[in-house]
Amino acid sequence: MHSGGGGRALRSFTLDGSVARRRLGRDTLRRIVGFARPYRGRLTVFVLILALEAAAGAATPLLFQRIIDHGITAGDTRLVVLLAGVAALLALASAGLSVADRLVSSQVGEGLILDLRVSVFDHVQRMPLAFFSRARTGALVQRLNGDVLGAQRAFTSTLQIVVSNSLTIVFTLAAMFAMSPQLTLGALVLVPFFVLPARWFGRRLADLTRRGMEVDADLGQVMNERFNVAGAHLVKVFGDPETESERFAGPARERRDLGVRTALFGTWFRVGLSTIAALAVAGVYGFGGLQAISGELTVGTVVALATYLTRLYGPLTAMANVQVDVMTALVSFERVLEVLDLEPSVAERPDAADLREAVTARGASITLDAVTFRYPRADEVSLASLESVAGQRKDPTSDTLRDVSFEVPAGSMVALVGPSGAGKTTVSQLVSRMYDPTAGAVRIAGTDLRDVTFASLRATVGVVAQDAHLFHDTMAANLRFVRPEATDADLERVLRQARVWDLVERLPEGLDTVVGDRGYRLSGGERQRLAIARLLLRAPDVVVLDEATAHLDSESEAAVQVALDQALAGRTSLVIAHRLSTVRAADRIVVLDEGRVAESGTHAELLAAGGLYADLYRTQFAEAADR
Repeated sequence: MHSGGGGRALRSFTLDGSVARRRLGRDTLRRIVGFARPYRGRLTVFVLILALEAAAGAATPLLFQRIIDHGITAGDTRLVVLLAGVAALLALASAGLSVADRLVSSQVGEGLILDLRVSVFDHVQRMPLAFFSRARTGALVQRLNGDVLGAQRAFTSTLQIVVSNSLTIVFTLAAMFAMSPQLTLGALVLVPFFVLPARWFGRRLADLTRRGMEVDADLGQVMNERFNVAGAHLVKVFGDPETESERFAGPARERRDLGVRTALFGTWFRVGLSTIAALAVAGVYGFGGLQAISGELTVGTVVALATYLTRLYGPLTAMANVQVDVMTALVSFERVLEVLDLEPSVAERPDAADLREAVTARGASITLDAVTFRYPRADEVSLASLESVAGQRKDPTSDTLRDVSFEVPAGSMVALVGPSGAGKTTVSQLVSRMYDPTAGAVRIAGTDLRDVTFASLRATVGVVAQDAHLFHDTMAANLRFVRPEATDADLERVLRQARVWDLVERLPEGLDTVVGDRGYRLSGGERQRLAIARLLLRAPDVVVLDEATAHLDSESEAAVQVALDQALAGRTSLVIAHRLSTVRAADRIVVLDEGRVAESGTHAELLAAGGLYADLYRTQFAEAADR
């Protein structure tokens, strides 16, 4: 069997054959070619190398024929040595060509992987928050890994299979027909007996492979959910180790059984190919030997035909299912393009202005002008294939905010209060432009946020959320995420302001201490104070605090509040209030209820009005004050 032919055929038959029925549009094919355009020179060299390899492989049996018929039989030692030397040179050349085609294909393949991964990553990170709230992280990672690798095969492995096998078949059949049309046709008669059983095994291998991938996904999901810090904590608090082990062992046992069956079917596949090929070779030697005895063929011709036959069936079998290889690679490309074609619903306009210039000229005031907002539908921000559901609901959601208007003057603090679900966090997300309003406008320094650059908005607005997220990296790296050029002295300053420097000094590795997955090596209060230090390092003109002190105990809150008072001095701040101290310190309080502004005023004014704020004060804030 031709080296590698059985392996390529096996891979082809383990793929999902249903993909071959897919149809790709011309635009998709045009864009696929566009990705290959930077590599067209290397791809041309790659095809030429494959052609030379196929030609070298086809020439070798001819040399064997000449050695036997004109050298050994004739007793011409000089010719035997000469042709043997040529065969050795061809072997060395084939080895060199194999290395060369691997080098060129890896350059093209790895370059294409880089291009696709960078393109997808860059595009995905520009998607709005609504996209990430719906898409499964695992599905996105699969697009960056599995589908990108599948797309890359279109220009390397699949191209190699098509070109190399096609040329091998053409050269081999041409040589065989020239030597003996009768034996060649007899060998081709066996092709259906070769391909059809392979396809039968292939369908079952594809089913087993597909089910194995599904079980692998189930196992991966269990591990992802149980091996992150939050999941491990939940299992340790409420779970049962034996139940969890059995939940994992069930699909693991199924995966074992599938592995055994796949190995068995794969073995039958390879054994079947080898057996039929061996029978065909035996037939060539038998019938060819008889013809050689009768003088119709030479001994060298029989040996050459047998050698060619071993090179023929592997490529023929691989080519029998090549459509699956090609379409699998192209469909992977289509899935990558599907992500790249999803336009961000929150995007930067081509003529966007620098917000910092407006802030410098007019001050960092915040204005919500008749803002109405509803969270976008799934089909507006996401893809069904990236979600955990088969389809997407297209019915509109209800409005979260309704005709909300208020202003935060430059340098002042406004507190947002209201019952759960009133729309407080939504307002904070609009101010940082995680979303755009459905109607109305959100302005900073009198400039609509839809008209400013993202870079200037990030430089102007800083946010500390209730659940502070930290990367699995050092304290220093987490702080420098917002300001890479910050010195150690800068880090120490903000850590002291956030009242967390004493913790850093106690740690053996100090600023180089790794905080762990999502910062779980730190307490909730320590994580929050580190996030506040990160905000202080960025020093934005506008600060949004979404219940930023909610996880702090009274002592920590008092310490951090001093730092926040210093940090917020002279800055515009919008604070979602959780503690009474924050409410009292605000210049103005806006009370939201069911997405509308219910009341607005100072703490004293709202208490005197006896409305919703007074009720909230008596229940929520007064209880907080008593603790």
